[in-house]
Amino acid sequence: MRWRGQKQSSNVEDRRGSSRPAMGGLGGGGGMLNLLPTIFKLFGFKGGVVAILAFGAYGLYTGNLGGMLGSGGIQSVDSQSAGPIKQTAAEQELVSFVSVVLADTETTWHALFQQMGGTYKEPKLVLFRDVVKSACGLGQAASGPFYCPADQQVYIDLSFYDDLKSRFKAPGDFAQAYVIAHEVGHHVQTLLGISSKVHEAKRSLSKVEANKLSVRQELQADCFAGIWAHHADRSRQLLEEGDAEEALTAASAIGDDRLQKQTQGHVTPDSFTHGRSAQRVAWFKKGFQSGNLKLCDTFSASTL
Repeated sequence: MRWRGQKQSSNVEDRRGSSRPAMGGLGGGGGMLNLLPTIFKLFGFKGGVVAILAFGAYGLYTGNLGGMLGSGGIQSVDSQSAGPIKQTAAEQELVSFVSVVLADTETTWHALFQQMGGTYKEPKLVLFRDVVKSACGLGQAASGPFYCPADQQVYIDLSFYDDLKSRFKAPGDFAQAYVIAHEVGHHVQTLLGISSKVHEAKRSLSKVEANKLSVRQELQADCFAGIWAHHADRSRQLLEEGDAEEALTAASAIGDDRLQKQTQGHVTPDSFTHGRSAQRVAWFKKGFQSGNLKLCDTFSASTL
């Protein structure tokens, strides 16, 4: 990926030097862009406007992290003492890398929202180590990168990239970029009102049916990641030979079926929340090959 020397985002918040977060009282927060009429028309959604914000966090492979809070609701963030950030040269380079990737997603989605007659609100990318407090609750490095719609922020412990390379056998800088792009895809879903619509629909569904809806939401985030990759390649020529394959390898590595085989030795499709490896690859490719937002309508697709 040709990322060196490219523009870096100013929306990166580095909390790696912060102390472990303390648990606070009840709080709230978050808002979303009112583009519901546009997106409902785009994706064929019907019914009234839903203005409920989904407070659960969406991870790359762990699903809704909101359950970590139990039934306690949203908790506020107590003050954190910032200390000096100790980092290796490799970590420092990763910080620059994710800043460039985030900036490029901003370029893509600003343009696409403008085409829809809206304005893109940029998310923040929060860097942390081990554990972090978000408006969605406590996030841990072991849970992987996640997006919190309540504060509209993406969270990542950069050590995840070591796991991506060693545990998931998905090396390469564009595989790393896919991780950021997928979480930004969840941010796009929040701005377009898709996440709140899904959140509301789940209230009346069984666990199995709610999981199926989660799969469609996650596959759409993969498709949105592919849309970013399409424009990064066609408009700015950031991709190098083999980059697309790196992203596809990463998407395949974190499919529910593959992860379940690795962790429990068998597959239970009713518990899937993100989709099979083949599905994740297929929807990323659909976005990447077309660059067309309309083709990412996983919710009305007869087959995934």
